[in-house]
Amino acid sequence: MNVEKIINELIDKINYHNEKYYNEDSPEISDIEYDNLVKELIKLEEENPQFKRIDSPTNRVGGKALEKFNQITHKIPMLSLSNAYSYSDLKDFDKRVRDMVNEDIEYVVEFKIDGLSVGITYDNGEFQYGATRGNGVIGEDISKNLMTIKNIPLKINDNDEIVVRGEVYISKEDFKKVNEQQSEQDLQGFANPRNLAAGSLRQLDPKLTAKRPLDIFIFNLEYSQNNQFKSHSESLEFLSKLGFSVSPNYKVCKNIDEVIEHIKYWTENRENLEFEIDGMVIKVNSLKQRESMGYTAKSPRWAIAYKFPAEKKKTKIIDIIVEVGRTGTITPTAVLEPVRLAGTSVSRATLHNEDYIKEKDIKINDTVLVQKAGDIIPQVLEVIKEERTGEEVEFNMPDKCPVCSEPTVRLEGESAVKCINISCPAQIRRGIIHFASRDAMNIDGLGESIISLLLNENIINDISDLYKIRKEDVVNLERMGEKSATNLINAINKSKENDLWRLINGLGIKFIGTKGAKILANSYKDLDKIMNTTASELVNLEEFGETMANSVVEFFKEDKNIKVVDKLKEYGLNTKVIENENNDINKVFEGMKIVLTGTLPTLKRNDAKEMIESRGGKSTSSVSKSTTFVLAGEEAGSKLTKANELGIKVIDEDTFIELCKLSSKEDVESRLK
Repeated sequence: MNVEKIINELIDKINYHNEKYYNEDSPEISDIEYDNLVKELIKLEEENPQFKRIDSPTNRVGGKALEKFNQITHKIPMLSLSNAYSYSDLKDFDKRVRDMVNEDIEYVVEFKIDGLSVGITYDNGEFQYGATRGNGVIGEDISKNLMTIKNIPLKINDNDEIVVRGEVYISKEDFKKVNEQQSEQDLQGFANPRNLAAGSLRQLDPKLTAKRPLDIFIFNLEYSQNNQFKSHSESLEFLSKLGFSVSPNYKVCKNIDEVIEHIKYWTENRENLEFEIDGMVIKVNSLKQRESMGYTAKSPRWAIAYKFPAEKKKTKIIDIIVEVGRTGTITPTAVLEPVRLAGTSVSRATLHNEDYIKEKDIKINDTVLVQKAGDIIPQVLEVIKEERTGEEVEFNMPDKCPVCSEPTVRLEGESAVKCINISCPAQIRRGIIHFASRDAMNIDGLGESIISLLLNENIINDISDLYKIRKEDVVNLERMGEKSATNLINAINKSKENDLWRLINGLGIKFIGTKGAKILANSYKDLDKIMNTTASELVNLEEFGETMANSVVEFFKEDKNIKVVDKLKEYGLNTKVIENENNDINKVFEGMKIVLTGTLPTLKRNDAKEMIESRGGKSTSSVSKSTTFVLAGEEAGSKLTKANELGIKVIDEDTFIELCKLSSKEDVESRLK
């Protein structure tokens, strides 16, 4: 049996069927037949790895999980673009270009796709590696993850060394589907398509990336060893012929006026696209002219990104209503005469709080100017006071909760009016969700959908009711069964043994998050002592201010809150600090002040804080001379700048994880030098 021949035939056959299914939408075999071909190929490749080809479809499903990403230095720096925010800015750009070149200028206009920029290198016709943009000079090696994206060719019909740059994205429809799946699994949804694309590409396990419906558009030929082109548009045609999906609907324009007309069209029609764009990119088409113009330290002089302005429309406030949020904050919302903004009909806009309404002098029946902040959230920009008729009505925040009728409070120094009744029906659902969450009582399997089910069936009415649930109460509920019911009851009972800080955090006291809960627990050791303390005592705690102190005292003044806590005690929940919970963890950060900034590749911010605090460190919010080091992720911002100015050590996530594994504080200090 010629194994290599069989493997080659299977690869060609599966690639053929992939083309029919994904690109031509005309599958010729059933899913099970396709799966059987892939299984056969996987088995043969595992037994005969020397015959595995770079374009094997098994590379699309992800391989072994990585411990960390290696760094790659880009052959051609991946620079960012300068921005334009008006047509006047574009004309200024055009003038600068013409002054430098002193020739007729042709431009290429492309979509500015809202995704994650990557560079991919090919050699001898095969995919070699791919990397994130990183800092423009050094990026992260995400080759295994990029290979799972079906629109990225693993083999091309060109033997030169070629480097391309593209934008990985996810379509609007696929983004919606992924978030629906997250909701069904009681997982948090993604904020926007870009976050989902970026997070998916930076998974350490390529199999997770392979499950996400990522796509890519290639928008630049960064380097080609032997191919010579006169223009950018020629290079895009070349890339398209090699099998790359190039930026769609790009247009070659003879002058800046044509550029502006093209931008105007897509400003009005971008909602019809299947993917998100946040602007247009304008590039000089002639490669020779580009070369003569050169670069600044940060960006090419021959290109600019035009950012879409937020669309503003005039409408009328019909009414102002209030809604009670999960923490009891009462938020006023403007009910608007429907107006179309950024492709959708808008009939409501948040007014944030009482101060916002007073500052802008907003009244019912006012004519106002509205826009979508970031093209997403409708907001009232200003009142058009010259159109007032005398029929406008002053709005006042309610002195009683509109749901439970309990008095509302506005804590000193705060802008929010709040219902502090823990038993308020409007807060109960979100309160229970918070109570069961990972950073609070960490009750596995008790997600939003199960909590809604328990509330709808009147099995629970507040957080304490969770601990009176019996298996027979839930086993016959929708989406439940013998095993699920048993697991749920076991998880609830297990949470009774949690350390005190988790219970404090779970209660949902305003301004008291994980950090504040730990300070309270470690300072008082017992929930009863916390319930009987005073604001004057609390303000003496490290990092406790008057706002936090008053919030704790006010919370435990409420009879309904005390009754809930009493019931939790009756059901056997631990209300004392569990000493030496982390004795098995070396205190390698003892006495160190550590600042987190930016988005970390794999760690959530709360997880990183937990790792710092459990090792004796202190997670602080601002950089100062006393900061030991800064843990920085993507888009670190001003804290990173200040750290560099002060000469504070800055580390990435990989280094941080390595520090956590060290045996002593001395080892960490030595490593940081």
